[in-house]
Amino acid sequence: MKYLDIENWKRKQHFEHFRTLADPTFGIVADVEVSTAYQLAKEKEESFFVKYLHACMKAINAVESFKYRIEEDNKVAIYEVINASATIARSDNTFGFSYIEFSESFEEFNLNFSNEKDRILNSKDLFPSKYSPGCIHCSALPWISFSSHKEPFSGDKDASVPQLAFGKIKKENGKMLMPIAVNVNHALIDGYDVGQFFEKFQAELDKIN
Repeated sequence: MKYLDIENWKRKQHFEHFRTLADPTFGIVADVEVSTAYQLAKEKEESFFVKYLHACMKAINAVESFKYRIEEDNKVAIYEVINASATIARSDNTFGFSYIEFSESFEEFNLNFSNEKDRILNSKDLFPSKYSPGCIHCSALPWISFSSHKEPFSGDKDASVPQLAFGKIKKENGKMLMPIAVNVNHALIDGYDVGQFFEKFQAELDKIN
């Protein structure tokens, strides 16, 4: 991990401005097409959730501003790798927070997910034993194809872990579309960066292997 040189950062004024706001976060909901990823998951008998989560994490790790986190003393840390803290459901309709180590390799990422899923299904713990802000918080809401979304706000305006939610697939004109909600701290991330994330996410979903 290293630290951002804020004094020479082109967004220094933007960073300072948005930190004066009571709630500097903003959220966007957009659809991604998952037709290819869904078909491949079914053909290979893989988890569709893990398939698109891995594609999401590859995109997250490809956009530098999604690796920025505000720390104490007005520092901005830059994490080398961003992991996934996803909610995993239990049979009683509760859930646990996971901490899934990222890997470019789908097989390794899938194994990391499986280990976390087993831990959650065999415990009543809400929180994982390991955690770092070098992650994203994400949830799957496969029951609802939403067009807007609001995340809980802790009250800490320097909270800077991006929050994502994945919705129910809908079919339009022969395409399978899934809504994705992205909530980020505007002191660190702009609309352009979120656009880059969606572009890279879609490219990963469209890969045929």
